Amino acid sequence: MLNNPVEIGDEGFGKVRCGNDEPLLLIAGPCVLEDQSLAFMIADRLCQITMQNGVQFVFKASFDKANRTSIESPRGPGIEEGLRILSAIRQEFKIPVTTDVHESFQAPRVAEVCDLLQIPAFLARQTDLLLACAATGKPVNVKKGQFMAPSDMANVLDKLDRGGCSNVLMTERGTFFGYGRLVNDFAGVMEMKQLGVPIVFDATHSVQRPGGLGKSTDGNREMVAPLARAAIAVGVDAVFMETHPNPDQSPSDGPNLVPLDRMDTLVGQLVRLRLAS
Repeated sequence: MLNNPVEIGDEGFGKVRCGNDEPLLLIAGPCVLEDQSLAFMIADRLCQITMQNGVQFVFKASFDKANRTSIESPRGPGIEEGLRILSAIRQEFKIPVTTDVHESFQAPRVAEVCDLLQIPAFLARQTDLLLACAATGKPVNVKKGQFMAPSDMANVLDKLDRGGCSNVLMTERGTFFGYGRLVNDFAGVMEMKQLGVPIVFDATHSVQRPGGLGKSTDGNREMVAPLARAAIAVGVDAVFMETHPNPDQSPSDGPNLVPLDRMDTLVGQLVRLRLAS
């Protein structure tokens, strides 16, 4: 039996509840971990923003970007250093943390630190990965594959449920529309809601242009805010956004990232719109 709402985190570490009749959840942070000082600065500012706006918060950052466009692209600090930084953030700010799991063998190690395990969109149908994450006992956020119909996610939920995971979030992050472009189907988001689990909208990956820069992904960060507002209007339970104090210097997904100094205004807009919806 799948739960809605889903509880994420432990008492004393900012436990949140995502789903039916719960306050908005923001899952946010840098795309990839760079160093501890930068991660701490971003986490601190996001804690301030979410507290001031009455929004729940889970910090997200990747220790490895395993699906980069080019083999030459930087990937991150790796699992040991990455999990060390995420653990330090969890302890310092008393907030839940999440990161991507790309390989089945990573799931138990990541679950030792993270309150929520995230399955990347390209891997949404990987049965062994889903079952490995389910077996940890931690909540799982699985992103809908860019190549999948909303109804296809029923099979993903069934795999996780049969693997023993009753706390699942599903994330919409855009669907391939020809080459090098993604679109969001908000009627499809409503269809996903009918599957009964909390729905997350990934506002920054939705504006990607995959492979648009040849050896890296392009995007249009100016479209993040309009799409996030649209998602709130159709009733999503959480918004996922990646941010950086200087997006053009980020080693991953720079064109899509929201500048950190714009996050307060955007989060405030989303809260007001949700209250009015």
